[in-house]
Amino acid sequence: MNIKPLTDRVLIKLEEPETATKSGILLASSAKEKPQVASVLAVGPGGEVEGKKVVMHVKPGDKVIASKYSGTDIKLEGEEYTIVKQSDILALVQ
Repeated sequence: MNIKPLTDRVLIKLEEPETATKSGILLASSAKEKPQVASVLAVGPGGEVEGKKVVMHVKPGDKVIASKYSGTDIKLEGEEYTIVKQSDILALVQ
């Protein structure tokens, strides 16, 4: 199945949370934070949103940092994705 975001929406897949600290201590599932770094899978065409022209600045394949609790989480064919507005993307990771 193919997901195509509309207008200023971006389909992202969050990276898996860390299971251990850098020193090797294993983390309990309750101690893991929701990841903020994600891969962009699909991007809407942009266009006019609320009377303003929106130009899309991200593209599929980009790594981004999204607001922690933004977007809509969806589960499709056993995979979890998030759809966010481009304005909820805070930075590109290079």
